[in-house]
Amino acid sequence: MKILFIHQNFPGQFLHLAPILANNPQHEVRVMTMRQDLPKLHPRIGVMRYGVRRGTSPNIQPWVADFETKVIRGEGALRAALQLKRQGYTPEVIVAHPGWGESLFLHDVWPAAKMGLYCEFYYGAGPGSDVGFDPEFPVAQPEIEAARLRVKNANNTLHFEFAQAGLSPTVWQRSTFPEPFRSRITVAHDGVDTERVRPDAQARFALPDGKVLSRADEVITFVNRNLEPYRGYHVFMRSLPELMRRCPKAQIVIVGGNDVSYGARPPAGQTWKEIYLNEVAGQIDSARVHFVGHLQYPNFLKLLQVSTVHVYLTYPFVLSWSLIEAMSTGCAIVASRTAPLLEAIEDGRNGVLVDFFDREALIDAVAGLCEQPERRALLGAAARADARAKYDLQSVCLPAQKAWVESLAGL
Repeated sequence: MKILFIHQNFPGQFLHLAPILANNPQHEVRVMTMRQDLPKLHPRIGVMRYGVRRGTSPNIQPWVADFETKVIRGEGALRAALQLKRQGYTPEVIVAHPGWGESLFLHDVWPAAKMGLYCEFYYGAGPGSDVGFDPEFPVAQPEIEAARLRVKNANNTLHFEFAQAGLSPTVWQRSTFPEPFRSRITVAHDGVDTERVRPDAQARFALPDGKVLSRADEVITFVNRNLEPYRGYHVFMRSLPELMRRCPKAQIVIVGGNDVSYGARPPAGQTWKEIYLNEVAGQIDSARVHFVGHLQYPNFLKLLQVSTVHVYLTYPFVLSWSLIEAMSTGCAIVASRTAPLLEAIEDGRNGVLVDFFDREALIDAVAGLCEQPERRALLGAAARADARAKYDLQSVCLPAQKAWVESLAGL
């Protein structure tokens, strides 16, 4: 079977899926991507790069700017696809992450090819969505915000016309998509290598100041790709004065960059990190708060392995890989009682859930676990067992993803 993957920043979510399909000599796997520094994942994966001919129009209506960018990328991928077609290439199956628009016009080039979409998130402004969730960042005009999101979803919606099926990593993420396409979405998580991502009683993590942490230390960890309100950074920082008073020996290790991955940007010239750190700066022992930025993956795992309590907070939004990785390393997890967490964390069994905005509950839960090693051990063991049973890459997730791709040809 001829399988074509489309991802602007390949491999992305297809890191393990594309190579395992390429292992099968009956499959011919190719990739279309904008990425120039693509590592060689497999000798049997062919690569076709595409580019764009222009940037987004200056002074364009803001709602349309995002969609124009996707159309520009879609045009670039279209031209590359036409070149492949002239060379005699015709895929039977196309697997696309539609988020950047590359796959918008491929059905016009290869109408007989079956297309499967990686369905990460469908934007909404109603109850239970990320928009308007946080009263600190109110939506001034809900009707206007709903209209903006309708335009933002245009890229997703246009794909529903010609895509045969979808793949979502969690049940909740699938639920954000509208019918009738939702019924065509299979749930299979991206997966975690639970053999590699595992507890290690001998782990050591070196802080920027040279201090080395181990399991003998009291370590509270908090991880974001970027430190921002969508992932509860503001709630966590505001909990630190009292939390550090309750846990006088705790070292607080915060992972994440200073950019914005989701949501609104901070006022010009500032970062969310600075804003909320400055808010509590005079109330915390800064010598025990360690901002370590982005970590190389082996060091990230070491940090999770020495964690005493791991805190994960999020708006109703895409579930972070780091949550599953924390489960797999056997962390005692305190997480927000928001929709994405409810299918991963069962309160009191494999973690502790608290209301996203309830700082007192967060403080009580984290401080309580710091004082209860036996309970931490029980929660961590249950979290790891669930990670292995539900999210293991090799035994659960990758076979499900592979079966989904191979089923597309018969749709």
